Amino acid sequence: MSLLRSYAEVTGEDVVNHLEQLARPLQGMKVVRVNSTKTGGGVAKILNKLIPLKCDLGLDTRWAVVTGEADFYRCTTHFHNALQGSSVGIPEPLLKTYEKTNEKNAEDLRPVSEDADVVFIHDPQPAAFLKWFPQRKGKWIWRCHMDVSHPNRAIWKYLRDFISGYDASIFSLADFAQPLPHPTYLARTAQHRPIEREEHGSRRRGNLRRLRSVRCRSRGADHVARFPLRPFQGPGGCHPGIPAGHDLHPIAGSRPGRRGVADDPQGEIVPNEARSAAGDDPDIHILLLPADAHRTINALQRFADFVIQKSVKEGFGLTVTEAMWKGKPVIGGDTGGIRLQVVNHHTGFLLSTPEGAALRIRYLLNHRDNLEEMGRKAREFARENFLIARHLREYFTLLVGLTRGTTEDRIELVSWRGRVSKV
Repeated sequence: MSLLRSYAEVTGEDVVNHLEQLARPLQGMKVVRVNSTKTGGGVAKILNKLIPLKCDLGLDTRWAVVTGEADFYRCTTHFHNALQGSSVGIPEPLLKTYEKTNEKNAEDLRPVSEDADVVFIHDPQPAAFLKWFPQRKGKWIWRCHMDVSHPNRAIWKYLRDFISGYDASIFSLADFAQPLPHPTYLARTAQHRPIEREEHGSRRRGNLRRLRSVRCRSRGADHVARFPLRPFQGPGGCHPGIPAGHDLHPIAGSRPGRRGVADDPQGEIVPNEARSAAGDDPDIHILLLPADAHRTINALQRFADFVIQKSVKEGFGLTVTEAMWKGKPVIGGDTGGIRLQVVNHHTGFLLSTPEGAALRIRYLLNHRDNLEEMGRKAREFARENFLIARHLREYFTLLVGLTRGTTEDRIELVSWRGRVSKV
């Protein structure tokens, strides 16, 4: 069975059939995707699944990663914070390092990029690439995964000079899109693993017990959230709500983290702040897990009754999608991509304060029937809207439009049962 066909039992045959139709005019197309890391973070997780599926459908898809010294990553971390609204200044030497690093990587990757039919550049780390490809053959698209609805204007102006030369840009939400002198598209992110083996409860407990610092209690006394790396993703805003919830009802907080994400120098700073916020509470565990600890994170999410992702800024929030697909209600920050996924009071709760988090924790722990009903709705909402098949369809539709130069506002797909769908 092909990789794509293994998704049909979840998405349905019509969806897979539509993807195959969209891919037919794209056979042999050379596509390159460039980002800053192959492990850790939502972009890397998506590309790890998206690229094999594209290859399975007949596209020649490559994945390239930029590399740099510490100053390069310091600069791009400042970019992330500034683009999400922080008032930060970036010293001129760091900007020079950013440009030189992009120039060096552009030369290293020229053999795979210059003759490509389509090149996707992800986020600000390699955004300056285009400057060193004046003889490029194909279309170049900048894909922004962040919430740039209210960017630091000076930093956005600096990056905009590089981004303006692209043939198109893609943002996750309309609120994030910035004025640019080329077409702008919207594409939501997607859960990368629609078929995930359900683990037996005893096996999940076994996986958790191997993490010796975590004390397993009965279900209904846990919550799990992926530990964030950046201040916008909220440990300082979430932890104060955990002790408050603990005072109301016994709760064991198991908080997995990602260690070793190559493009995030703040990876050691934020965990220390989280430990300080948690204090000596024995029911809050700060776990620093490596970037490839997918089974452990999966076990923690499945063992939980609900998941907290109380971000202040969030481009999409793949952790939210993961939790919803596992049938877990999500208590999330009322922002960006979380707002897109969490339907308030149906698939979880949206909130803005630690006190609000404590209130919703208490509600879910005391209303088991509602918790389970919200979990069922969350899974179905994720299945209908956020699986990778839908993500592929959006990208293939874009590629067909770019390569055919069509001005039509829709592409007709004839299903295998004779029905017609419009994209």
